[in-house]
This record gives sequence, structure tokens and C-alpha cells, in this order.
Amino acid sequence: MQNPVPVLPTDFQWPEGFLWGASTSAHQTEGGNVGSDWWNLEHLNTGGLLKEPSHDACDSYHRWHEDMDLLAELGFSDYRFSVEWARIEPAPGAFSQAAIAHYRRMIDGALARGLRPMVTLHHFTSPQWFAERGGWSAPDAADLFERYVRAAAPLYTDGVEHLCTINEPNILAVMITVRHRMKSGTALPSAGLPLPDHGTTEGLLLAHRQAVSAVKALAPEVQTGWSVACQAYEALVGAEQTANAHRRPREDVFLEAAREDDWLGVQSYTRNLIGPDGPLPVPDGAERTLAGWEYFPEAVGRAVRHAATIAPGVPLIVTENGIATGDDSRRTSYTAAALEALAEAVHDGADVRGYFHWSLLDNYEWGSYDPTFGLVAVDRTTFRRTPKPSAHWLGALNPARTAG
Repeated sequence: MQNPVPVLPTDFQWPEGFLWGASTSAHQTEGGNVGSDWWNLEHLNTGGLLKEPSHDACDSYHRWHEDMDLLAELGFSDYRFSVEWARIEPAPGAFSQAAIAHYRRMIDGALARGLRPMVTLHHFTSPQWFAERGGWSAPDAADLFERYVRAAAPLYTDGVEHLCTINEPNILAVMITVRHRMKSGTALPSAGLPLPDHGTTEGLLLAHRQAVSAVKALAPEVQTGWSVACQAYEALVGAEQTANAHRRPREDVFLEAAREDDWLGVQSYTRNLIGPDGPLPVPDGAERTLAGWEYFPEAVGRAVRHAATIAPGVPLIVTENGIATGDDSRRTSYTAAALEALAEAVHDGADVRGYFHWSLLDNYEWGSYDPTFGLVAVDRTTFRRTPKPSAHWLGALNPARTAG
């Protein structure tokens, strides 16, 4: 059976210079990130919150060149990856020039392969020393993050067009709430996300603004923004006010914070149904992914349309979209439908500048290796990379390579 091709409007073209890539994060792929708060959480694992630790992950700290070779060979033109704060600043105010040089080699390596690097400065993990001081809710958290951003300037002042300050700050704030509730034995909601931790939210909003100002002072030409997890909330009849009230602290305040940015990252996987009393579980009989989410590829189109209404005039980039599945044909089907929904949003006027699939690799998914999101399989023992059919299919759709 042939892989499906997105059914796009007949007069449709992706915008010129459209970014076409895949994403990874440092902690999920590098391995051995011993100085981070997540490494500490994995090995303490209080309350059995996590199934397993990351250990060596995909060994991408040493094998990044293999990952980039594959991405370029498959036909992609862009690579979104993160750099690890805990490696760059392993102790307060002590910056590792070796770590900075390592990540600079990665950026240069991407450019040498014809890949445009989108660099993310924070993807969920922080130095353990930062967490011990109170994390993002500490009074000087934004100042400490700005200090790191300034020290990391050699990574983005040359050859980097797009810089992401913080990945999914709304989910980062939700994670803090989850940890607090697990510690106290307080139940989590049966459906939907709990309220993000207020102090963490405030700290992240301030940190983003200070980080953007720092980057603009050092490299004004770099296009700077952040990425937000967009849940594609769908209100049942009569539940519109409930949905708006539920969405605002979990999503909209973070989208609003991007109104002065060069771009806004939209990360979408599934929808969330909202009834008059709040979030509803996945409908009976609906297909679920390995992450437990409803199979709903149209979500990305809805997410993009909503983000465009909250941050009007700000260019959008889909910085993550994908599916956890062991059936690669479902990955291709999901992605084809997602691209169709995205194209329809662009056709209707949404200013979308790029698409990054999550993930390039089957990697560590914050507590377990079971949810496989990757275009490329990774052997957990040998670390051998094996591209899946979906990787070849998606790379071949790159508009920069199919034009004309």
C-alpha cells in the first residue's frame, strides 16, 4: 500500500523559504545529562512517577553528526535541537567553554550539511543547582536565565536564523504542579491538564522577555520566539465559556507573551474536548496513540488558527507535531492529514513559516522509551539509526526540493 500524499488545495503553495525539518531535545537524545534536574528526578523517582531513567538516551552527544547526516540525506532542510543549560553552566556562574564549543560544532555541522539550525535554549531541563534554589519561581530566576543566555551567545550570533528561548513553558509550569501534587498525595484531574503553577508561570514569562532583550542586544538579526503547547480545545455546545476559562491560564497567557516576538512556535498533537463541567476523556472507541492521546491529526490546523487570533501578526512555526505509534503507516497517515489541515489554515490566511516533525529519533519521552515518535528508529544497545518509511516520505515532500 502506498503512503498517502496530503490533499492540498489546487492553488496552494507553501510560503517561500518554508522551514521543513524535524526536532529533538538535548536531554531526550544526548544521554548522560547528569547535572540536570531531570536526571536527579529520574534517579530519585519519588513516588514511582517515572518508568525508567534516560541513561544513554540515543547517545546523540557523541553521534549528532549521524543524526544530521540522516536528516540531510532524507531531504530535510532544517533541524531544531536544544542545547543543555546544565552542561553549559554546571555550577552557578561557572560556564563550560568546552560545552559551548561542543554545541558550536553542532551548529557549524548543521550548516555544513545544508541544514538551517533552529536552536532552543531551554527544553524542560535546568541545572540541578537552579532547581534547588527554587527553580523558575525563585525571585532571581529570570536574571539567572538571562546570564546563561548571554554566556551562550557564541552559539547564536553567527549562522543561526531562529532561536527559541523556552520550549513549552505552559507544560513546564504544569509539570511543577504535577510534582507538587504527587508529593502531597493530591489527586490529578482525570482529564485535561491541571493548572500551571502560578509562580513558575510568572517566572517563565519574565525570563522569556529578559532573554529576548538579551538576544536582541547581542544579535539583533536573530529571529527570536518561544514555543507553546497548543491543545486544540474543542468546546461542546454550551461549553464555550468553560473552554475559554480553562484554556486561558494553560495556553493563552503564553501565546499572548509572544505578541512582541519575531515568531511563535505552535506545538500540537491532539485535541482536548471540553464540556460544561470541564475537560472530557478521550471518546469511547476513538483510536489512541502510544502516548494515550486521541488520534486527531486535524488538531494542528485548529491550533495554528487559534494562535493566530491570540498573537495576531506574529509569524507562526509548527515546531512540533507528530504521533507516538509502533505502526509507521499510521505515522504517515497522521502526518499527511496534519499537513492537509495546516495547508488549509495557510490557504485561509494563517502566516505559517515552517513545519518541524516530532521527532527525528525514537527517544526518551520524559519517563519512558515506550512512546515512539521518531522518523528514525534507534537500537537501544548499539545506537544504530534506521530511517522508517515515513522519514523518506516526509523528507521527499520538502517544498524547497520539490519546487518546479
